Amino acid sequence: MTFCATCLLGLEGLVANELRHHEIENVRAENGRVLFDGDLSTLARANICSRYAERVLILVNEFEASSFEQLFDGVNSIDWSKYIAVDEAFPVKGNSINSALSSIPACQKIIKKAIVESLKKSYKTEWFEETGALHKIHFLIIKDRVSIMIDTSGDGLHKRGYRENANLAPIRETLAAAMVDLSRVRKNHIVCDPFCGSGTILIEAALKALNIMPGINRSFICESWAQSDASVWENERKRAKSLINTDCSFKAYGFDIDDDALSIAKENAEKAGVSDRIEFSNRDIKDFKLDEDYLCVITNPPYGERLLDVKEAERLYKIMGEKFFKREHYSYTVISPDDDFEKCFGRASDKRRKLYNGMLKCNVYMYYKS
Repeated sequence: MTFCATCLLGLEGLVANELRHHEIENVRAENGRVLFDGDLSTLARANICSRYAERVLILVNEFEASSFEQLFDGVNSIDWSKYIAVDEAFPVKGNSINSALSSIPACQKIIKKAIVESLKKSYKTEWFEETGALHKIHFLIIKDRVSIMIDTSGDGLHKRGYRENANLAPIRETLAAAMVDLSRVRKNHIVCDPFCGSGTILIEAALKALNIMPGINRSFICESWAQSDASVWENERKRAKSLINTDCSFKAYGFDIDDDALSIAKENAEKAGVSDRIEFSNRDIKDFKLDEDYLCVITNPPYGERLLDVKEAERLYKIMGEKFFKREHYSYTVISPDDDFEKCFGRASDKRRKLYNGMLKCNVYMYYKS
């Protein structure tokens, strides 16, 4: 089968590299997604192990369609009985961008009808109850090129299972994991987040350092399908557990001025199984100081459209610039949507990377030269 791992714009390279790292074949990155080939074991591995992808889908077919007749024929030509049992549900949703077929409701209706007609031929029945396991059909039409997919993840892969509670405007787990990767966190590193909120960045850093796969403790929608093989999932979870490495010196510090947020962060770290690696405490950025020989600071500070007005956010950036001084073996990674961040911080970053925090365009500013 061919699979599609969707991701935030800017993370395609990270997703592709991690899939290759897990011995997945024929990986190719495109805008907003990464395609790869494999079997049911590959599907399970990608869902359990991907830190940066948003979800994994089966890419059922791709074809050109500029009319509803072409859309119907392209979908109807698929043998849907290979994927959907006679009692299983198959709702349809999707998007159309720069295409002749611009009406989403109309496309949904045509695709649903085409799937029903295909299943009628296979199962010799006129009615489908759709009371069984759920197959979420996704379509994407870009410049009249149609991709028909089936979601295998269910809840987005950013939902690791440890963050039932969060403070206001938390960073998405997949983006936090990407910042950790860009900061090159390793198993012997000391990491600090001086605006830790609900602890997401530090928890993702600990999971990466200890090689704990992000999906190891959650389930996925495709496990309930008639075609699913429980032994495949059991074997892939065993593999993931065998890769965990607790024999390392990683530790982290999380600071915040909100005691409720710190309480949530501690709960989340406990659920993630990394609470023994992270120390949380109430501390203002103006009091920031750590006397470690090596330190990696990774943070998502409050900013204009998130919690604080612009002037207050820029005041914090100035304080950060004073506290995050150049020092050998110290690095600082900061995400912000503010184009004036470097000006307020007081110096240009050594490296900058454009990423999206949801729909908000941001830059990740990296400082590592002493």
